[in-house]
Amino acid sequence: MHEDRRQDGIANSNGNGVSLIDVEGLSVDFPVGTGTFFSRSRTVVHAVDDVSLTIYKGECLGLVGESGSGKTTLGRAILRLQQATQGRVRYGGEAMDEMRGRDLRNLRRKMQIIFQDPYSSLDPRMSAGAIIGEGITIHKLATDRAAYSERVAELLQMVGLNPEMARRFPHEFSGGQRQRIGIARALAVEPDFIVCDEQVSALDVSIQAQILSLLTNLQADLGLTYLFVAHDLSVVRHISDRVAVMYLGRIVEVAKSADLYRNPLHPYTYALISGIPVPDPRIEAQRQRVVLGGEPANPANPPSGCHFHPRCPFATEQCAVEKPELREIDSSRLVSCHRAEELVLEGV
Repeated sequence: MHEDRRQDGIANSNGNGVSLIDVEGLSVDFPVGTGTFFSRSRTVVHAVDDVSLTIYKGECLGLVGESGSGKTTLGRAILRLQQATQGRVRYGGEAMDEMRGRDLRNLRRKMQIIFQDPYSSLDPRMSAGAIIGEGITIHKLATDRAAYSERVAELLQMVGLNPEMARRFPHEFSGGQRQRIGIARALAVEPDFIVCDEQVSALDVSIQAQILSLLTNLQADLGLTYLFVAHDLSVVRHISDRVAVMYLGRIVEVAKSADLYRNPLHPYTYALISGIPVPDPRIEAQRQRVVLGGEPANPANPPSGCHFHPRCPFATEQCAVEKPELREIDSSRLVSCHRAEELVLEGV
């Protein structure tokens, strides 16, 4: 089954799969400050800037970028945990912003999130069993108390924990175990789509591998679709079918995972990949690294044209004045760069 899922993921990467999530021109702005006593003017931070994206059923789409690029905000806006300023998200072809009442409640079951911090995302006053079973109770998914307890025990086993741990409280678990509880909580309502928000960034490397393996197996067994948000490209490489790269609120490149790492087309993607260490010291010594100058621009006052142009070693005058559109280079690649076809960038 695991092999079949990967084959489906490859089909999806070529755009031939079934669309589950369609993001259309999504923007999220945050007002910052209140101005002076006599002025009502506010500074606006453009956290997500006109993003369009498709997530195919059964795939894992990695979403990467530096801290502050808007990855988490985009993931939350897709789930309607964050109100979008403009744009639309469709789930299975239905516009989510038009859903209300029971329809929206039913949709909540299908879309879940696993939060980044396993230490602050669990209520310290609730037992592990109560945390996992809360969604079962809210959505009335168990016929009686016995069925409820059986389902909680099943979920604990599913994520590699002993069912007897249901009575323990969050402080009695390690970071990796808490993250497993968070995964079980998301699975409790039998979702189709899960946003994994910086899922393993707070964990040790050895524990990261275990959690990534668990997520991959669960996806294969349950037919799940993931949006895997991360800043570590080496982590995303091993779990994602496709990868979307985000910079300062915009998507700059989308490609199949293998293609992106072997042949990045956007200079920002190239810079990120050049920072991934290679185990072979001979290959590592021959690699050309790209060190980006300065810091990412202020999202409240982004640069004109291409947002990346002040830090791009290949920028031209056109980049400073003209916004590059996210366009199709081939059947499996989208890139937002004026010079994508002429640059020769080699990955790892």
